[in-house]
Amino acid sequence: MFTGIVTDVGRVRAVRDTNRDRRFEVETAYDLASVPMGASISHAGCCLTVVDKGEHWFAVEVSGETLDRTTLADWTPGQRINLERPTRVGDELGGHIVSGHVDGVGEVVSVERRAALTASASRRPRRCTATSRPRAPSPWTACP
Repeated sequence: MFTGIVTDVGRVRAVRDTNRDRRFEVETAYDLASVPMGASISHAGCCLTVVDKGEHWFAVEVSGETLDRTTLADWTPGQRINLERPTRVGDELGGHIVSGHVDGVGEVVSVERRAALTASASRRPRRCTATSRPRAPSPWTACP
């Protein structure tokens, strides 16, 4: 689980298609000695698993389904992305509780500036409805 509070802005260092999926290498300021293999990290709100790491970078592999349901397919080397490590029991929940499981890409339909705040409205994809049955093991999935 995540809070939605960004703790680092990483940079895509490399993108490579593999025989199964797409591999992204991400540069980060995180102390990677404290990030075990298999750890979950939120990337622009999408939960991905660390499969490799080196000095100041780690790698994740992304399935075709995730590429279809998110904006990750558009990532290119040099792109900056918001990162967040998962919340641990006892951590302050200063933001929200977010699962990081993405089911579709919505559309921003309006943006309104209100003094120091910005309000926006969005539309979910047609396949994602309030009454959709979950399609995956996660109870938080909202799309078929």
